[in-house]
Amino acid sequence: MPLIPEEPQIHESAQGPRATPATGRAASTPRPVPGPRPRPVPGPRSAATPRPGHPGRGPARPAPPERSQVPAERPAAVPEETRSVPQIQLIPASAEGALDAADEAVDLLLDSGRAPGDILVLTTGEQHPWATHELSFGENSYWEQHDTGEDVFFADASAVGRATARPVVVVAVNGGGDDDALARVLPPARERAAALLVVCGDPERVNSVLGAGV
Repeated sequence: MPLIPEEPQIHESAQGPRATPATGRAASTPRPVPGPRPRPVPGPRSAATPRPGHPGRGPARPAPPERSQVPAERPAAVPEETRSVPQIQLIPASAEGALDAADEAVDLLLDSGRAPGDILVLTTGEQHPWATHELSFGENSYWEQHDTGEDVFFADASAVGRATARPVVVVAVNGGGDDDALARVLPPARERAAALLVVCGDPERVNSVLGAGV
């Protein structure tokens, strides 16, 4: 049965656990309407600001966006044999607007009480600016943040095989080839999602890959 495109209102079914709403998180800055526009690139690393979660370790970097300030426990690994089929939500978006739609989805998830470490964001085309920024410090540092699991983790979809399961996986279909390429990304992304898979992209393309299995 094909997926029915939804407005970007994130709803989770009873299949997945929900975290206790975090406190002290600043309100999200209103986002412009998704569309083609230059994306800001995180600024240069500053020696004056320590890396969150890694006090006193080498040169520091600028503080991440506000959502990373929410304290969170490392999500526990979900055993394969006990993992339920995740709920799937489709958010219609063009290739140019998919990154913005994914960012909006992440903000809605955090506002609803999800911990930052619950969320994995994958991009099929251009890397998310935060992934590019963190990779500039080296592969080891980048994947150490993934393994620590204390914040939202952004990765290229080609690295989905290396990513571990998280309660929520958000996929931004912002390019990256034909439907065959998308078919190599969405099934493993669904396997990594313990509770919810959110796909931001063209409904027809997404349905062609996932619709028959939903």
